[in-house]
Formats: sequence, C-alpha cells, structure tokens
Amino acid sequence: MTIIEAIQDKALLRPAFKDLGTWWAWIVYLRALFNLPMKDLDDIKLFRECTGLCSPPGEQVRESFVICGRRSGKSFVSALIAVFLACFKNWQPYLAPGERGHIFIIAVDKAQAGIIRRYVGGLLHGSTILKRMIEKETIESIDLKNGVSISVKTCSFRSLRGYTVLCAILEELAFWRSEDSATPDREVLAAIRPALSTIPESLLIGISTPYGRSGVLWQQFKENFGQVGRPLIWKADSRRMNPILSESLIDKAIADDPETAKAEWLAEWRSDLAAFLSGEAIEACVIPGRFELPKITGAQYYAFLDPSGGRSDSFTLGIAHLEKSEKVILDVLRERKPPFQPQGVVAEFADVLKSYHAMSAVSDRYSSEWNVEAFMEHGITIKAAEQTASELYLEFLPLIAGGQVELLDSKRLVSQLAGLERRTRAGGKDMISHYPGGHDDCANAAAGACVLASQSKTTGAAAGTLDYDVRPD
Repeated sequence: MTIIEAIQDKALLRPAFKDLGTWWAWIVYLRALFNLPMKDLDDIKLFRECTGLCSPPGEQVRESFVICGRRSGKSFVSALIAVFLACFKNWQPYLAPGERGHIFIIAVDKAQAGIIRRYVGGLLHGSTILKRMIEKETIESIDLKNGVSISVKTCSFRSLRGYTVLCAILEELAFWRSEDSATPDREVLAAIRPALSTIPESLLIGISTPYGRSGVLWQQFKENFGQVGRPLIWKADSRRMNPILSESLIDKAIADDPETAKAEWLAEWRSDLAAFLSGEAIEACVIPGRFELPKITGAQYYAFLDPSGGRSDSFTLGIAHLEKSEKVILDVLRERKPPFQPQGVVAEFADVLKSYHAMSAVSDRYSSEWNVEAFMEHGITIKAAEQTASELYLEFLPLIAGGQVELLDSKRLVSQLAGLERRTRAGGKDMISHYPGGHDDCANAAAGACVLASQSKTTGAAAGTLDYDVRPD
C-alpha cells in the first residue's frame, strides 16, 4: 500500500484529515518523495515550482530537505511519514532475528518533541487497525509488534549511536542549537548517515522553516535545489502548503517586521542575519586539553565579568593576559549556572581575581550598583565597560580571524561563540547577539577579557584601569 492510499483509506489514516483537499501540496510532495506518479498537470506544475526540477526523480528518494513557512503542517507530516514507514513497510529482511529497527524524529527541543509525539500517537490510535500494532508506549517512543519503534528525541548526536535506523526526520533543522556543540546539525548528520547507509530504502528528511544563511539546511538548499540526482529539495511558503491560513495575518506580519516575516511565512532566507564567527576559526584558536592556566609571575592580567542575579543567566568571569609576542591568552573562564546565591559567587570570583593579582575588573551594567558594592567588600574594584557587547565582539573578531588568541577548551564557550549572530540594523550599524533563546554569558566574559588584554598593547594600562562606561545594546 502506498502512503497516498493509506491517507485516503477511512480505516487507516484518513480520519486524521478534516479536509484532505487542503493537504494537496503535501500530497504532491509525498508523491515525489516515494516515487509515485503525479495525478495531473497541476501536480507537475506545483512540483516544478517547489523543487526547481523539470520532472520527478524517477526513483525513491534517499534524502530530502523541506523548507516551508510556519503553520504549514511540517510537524504533522513528519509524524505521518514516520507512521507510514513504521506500519506499512516490511523491514524484516534487513533486520537480524530479534533486532528492532528505529524511526527517529529529531526535534529542536522537548516542547516540540512532545507535540510530534502526540501527533504520532494520534495517528496510530485514530485507526482501530493501526492501534492493534502498538506493543508498548513511553513518553518519547512507541514500540510496534512488527519490530519497529518510532522515537521522538531532541537534537543530540550522542543519543543516536548504536541503533539500527530505518528513517531519520530532522525537525526544524535550521534552529538546532546546543550548549555542548557549535554545529549540532552537522554532528547529528555525521552520526545518523552511517546507521542509515546499512539499510536499503532508508530515508533521511530535514524539514524546517528557514533562518540565517548558514548551517546544514542552507547548505543543502544552496547546493542541491533544482539539481538532478541530488537530495530532493522542496521549498514553499506557508499559504501554498496550508491554504486555510489567513492571508491578512501574514500581510500584517510582513508590514510589522519584513525580514522576520519573510522567513517565517514566505520561506525566504533572512538577509539581515549572518553567523558572526565561523566554527572553523573558533576551533583553530582552542588549545585542546587546556581548561585553565595557573598564574605566571610577571604577567599582567585583565578580567571581565558578566554578572547575574542567579535566576536565569549564568554569572561568568574571564581572565586573560597579553604575551610579549602580542598573542592574547585566555587563562580563566569560570561559570556559575543558576540557581545560585550571587553573594557566594562574588566571594568565589573575588578569590580567583586575587589569586591572579587582578584587584580590579571590568563589568557590564547588570545590577551595577550592587555589583560594585558586593565586590568592594572583598577588596575588588569594579569598573563599567564603555563599549556595548556588540562593540566588544567586533573588536574580538580580528583576534579570532587572525589566530591572535588562544582559547580554553570549553564546549560551552565554543558553542556560544559559534551561535553569535550579526544583525544588520537601520543606519548600517550591526548588532552582535546570541540567537533567540540562546545564551552568551561565557562568550561575553571571554571576549571581554581578551579585548581588554589586546587593548593594553596600545594603552599600556594595568588590569582594570581602562576607563569604561557601560551602554547596553
């Protein structure tokens, strides 16, 4: 049975669709994905517009990447494909006796994973025939009696190793972020492709709303859209994939914020966003196995603080020095994650500063009055930074690009630096900040300390004596 037949069958998947006519564009995509004949000329026209190809692939696709706007039905279709492959395809010829095959849907976070898991459960329980196939259910997976499991996980390459993978669907791929990895999308692909390669007719699908012009999804689109014999790339706006969406709602969103709305609803790549630092350049500055350096006699140290009240953001401290060769060395990066008592972290960081004979430090304006007084009680002078975070990062950029800095081996630091984005603002002034929902506490402290150390070669200032006055971005 084909996926189209299963969708049309009232005893199988048809109950999940209120109005099958509104799913026409997705059905055309599914025909192309599973090498099924197009129904008519309208199907072929839509296929050409969304893929840049003249004709369907002519064979079942092994890899496909879908770029669609918000509310287009991406998560439901991910669950639909997973359920079809799990229930209607015989994988037993490829599995050893007692071996279980896995279909993974990799979500951007736990909330999204929960939504997709409910879609999978709804599709199975919505059919009395498919419901009988369920052997066991957990929060993140469903085991079927035919030896296949559907699992919904978050984006971690570590959780994917060791499985026999029949299909992997990478949800909202353009938005994958990790505090433990600078490139989680590439690492997941590197982990999943070998597992898929051992199974004939296995399938890899990446599906997402577009974002900035970097990462796996952008690379796939740039290299393969409209190219014969390559992964099937499908690109369409929200209304094309979901015609019941309000056109006035989308028009208003475009009027309010054109760049964001064009990506969110029209599936256009954002032109106002770019990765600030390349992962390769950052990694080239990291000294493997170096986690902290002891004090060097005669060295002048420069410290930067990114304070926090202990509820949501980390409290971080960076300490750096400048070598005679004019290379900047990051010696210390301390982070205290919330929740914590700020007074305790102040006492701890004050002791660290004293051990490096850094009796003063530069800080941003967060809780500046309290910050200055709290450290003063421990004999440490705090001065406010004149430069904004964006200005500090722009000074940090040539240190990274030119290999003039040595960074500590910290995965959180590397991932936060790699996650920084350059946003073009009106007037031509760029803003450098973390991605939505991300963090840059470690990046701020490290960049601030390194910039202070670098500036000392022209100012000759001692640690903490540079005259800074904070302005928030």
